[in-house]
Amino acid sequence: MKFICPLIVVNDIETSKKFYLDVLNQKVKYDFGENVTFEGDFSIHLKTHFSELLNLRQKDITQKSNNLELYFEEDDLDGVFQKLREYPSVEYIHGLKEQPWGQRVIRFYDPDMHIIEVGESMENVARRFLVKGLSIEDTAQRISMPKEFVLQVNDRLLSNQR
Repeated sequence: MKFICPLIVVNDIETSKKFYLDVLNQKVKYDFGENVTFEGDFSIHLKTHFSELLNLRQKDITQKSNNLELYFEEDDLDGVFQKLREYPSVEYIHGLKEQPWGQRVIRFYDPDMHIIEVGESMENVARRFLVKGLSIEDTAQRISMPKEFVLQVNDRLLSNQR
């Protein structure tokens, strides 16, 4: 058996598609009208169609259950935050914050109240601490990543400086 993708249910396919295209820079892989799959291999599915397929009442498909999160990575979190300002209806779980392991993230709800997390890549986190002057060992400990990972990041950082 092979897992293919998560599918989330949305009230308005065009509104949700625009949000994922504009704010999260996703690209459509397939668009079947009531079901859209993005290149990141997750799908949005129109609630009315989804409820018919499963023989469920629409009111039995709940919003804001806070039990699922879609996670994206983007090193320009300030840019994401700026794009989100174009959507005044966005509800934030929290603004930009640093996790205990040093990764900067932002969490908010999409138009259908699914949790979205956007975090910087761990490579960027390691690079940030190395540039600040932390040793390879201290960086590995600070970001809770193996020393080998930090060494690879450091090697790329050094080769880019040449």
